[in-house]
Amino acid sequence: MSPSTESRHSKDGSADLEKQDADEAYQRSEEQKTPTNQDSSPDVQDPNLVDWEGPDDAANPMNWPKSKRIGHVVMASLTTLFANITSTAFAPAASSLEAEFGVTNSTVAAFTVSIYLMGFAFGPLVIAPLSEHFGRLPIYRVCMVITVGFLIGCAQAKNLGMFLVFRLITGIAGSGPGTIGGGTIADVMAPENRGKAMGAFAMGPLMGPVLGPLISGFVAQYLNWRWVFRILCIATGVITIVLYCIMTETYGPVLLKRKAARLRKETGNPDLHTRFESSGVSPLASLGMALQRPSKMLIFSPIVLLLSLYCAFVFGLLILLFTTFSSVYRKQYGFSVSMGGLSYLGLGMGLAVGLVCFGILSDKVAKKDSAKSSEWKPEARLLLMVWFAPVIPGGFFWYGWTSYYKVHWILPIIGTSFIGMGALMVMMPIQVYLVDAFGPRVAASALAANTLLRSLAGCFLPLAGPSLYEALGLGWGNTLLGFIAVGFTCLPILFYKYGGRLRLKFPITF
Repeated sequence: MSPSTESRHSKDGSADLEKQDADEAYQRSEEQKTPTNQDSSPDVQDPNLVDWEGPDDAANPMNWPKSKRIGHVVMASLTTLFANITSTAFAPAASSLEAEFGVTNSTVAAFTVSIYLMGFAFGPLVIAPLSEHFGRLPIYRVCMVITVGFLIGCAQAKNLGMFLVFRLITGIAGSGPGTIGGGTIADVMAPENRGKAMGAFAMGPLMGPVLGPLISGFVAQYLNWRWVFRILCIATGVITIVLYCIMTETYGPVLLKRKAARLRKETGNPDLHTRFESSGVSPLASLGMALQRPSKMLIFSPIVLLLSLYCAFVFGLLILLFTTFSSVYRKQYGFSVSMGGLSYLGLGMGLAVGLVCFGILSDKVAKKDSAKSSEWKPEARLLLMVWFAPVIPGGFFWYGWTSYYKVHWILPIIGTSFIGMGALMVMMPIQVYLVDAFGPRVAASALAANTLLRSLAGCFLPLAGPSLYEALGLGWGNTLLGFIAVGFTCLPILFYKYGGRLRLKFPITF
């Protein structure tokens, strides 16, 4: 059985020399990547090595029919979308729960929404390594079933403590699809095509929190807060059934290990192995190393740490807005509970526009930028972030002062649309960059490290929102957030210029 490199999809012929140079540079860089981070072939021939049967092996997820690969991208995106809808869908209905359970503290009230994101923070630390040890499919299935079960628990909660525990567990399980979805995309899509796929995947963490309140605002107005969770449970249950019917395992190392086990049984040769089993490390020790991987990446890689901090800050700002929109528009403009959901439209439109722009520009800009050098560099993914990062502080200045002076309600909503567009153009390049820089084998762990900080910020930063606005007002409170965002705009410039050097200076071995 001959060793092979990670399969790549051939390019259409083009007279555009710039595009051709970028593609060739990308191919050279892929060939230079080590087997540690990529599913590439070892240098030394091993007669007992089990690998793909050449670059066109149909069993390799990269070579699956296009419809099957797209189907897996759609399912990864859809499960992530509904997990993130669940994160904020409860926000418009929180006041009715507070009344039923006698909650009077504003911080505790905000925590009923944000505790879900605490589960999102810590779940990936275990889920990502487990997916890289046992495969993606079991994680999807188990997480979705647990999510459905504890959504029922939230709907039937008898007191605040029970509700908070059930919501936390729902968040832990709900973090599964978002944690391993990027890995699924890395499994089935060639890097030069990942921009569009990751753009679809971004609908979950970015559009989900916007769609949640839009859907649930009317449910909370005309039914009650428990029906929000019942409807979420029904929708998630349907998606779970579809997932069981459509999705199969995509993780290359697990597929190769299964192939090796089958061949050992068929041939009677106990020495057959994959390159992932050749180190002599026991399965338990291998699992232990996998569990350490996300935290190791956060501690020893400044790229992962600093970009994850930036992503966390931006995501925390979004959740802060999600949790304060209802009260801001109710106090400033007299919006009802059902109308309060409309206050999320600006943010949603901005995210949608950003998503379209990212899908169109990401791969094209990265290839064009790579054509300037002799090899493909993952840092080319960050160029969009350099351009759009300043949009976020501008949006906060606009939203803060227009809402403070109570000008027509459409103007602050327009301001939040710029925040949404800028946020997507910051968070998406970071995620695609991490996937490209670390490769399919550990992409889930890289994204788990990112998700840890992002979700912690999403959980705790919104708790400061009511106090911030009470102390400084909407004008200066949002201006302060805008100035902090200005400080972060230097990061994409620095990593675009020096990220390659940092990757070489701080290598991570797995």
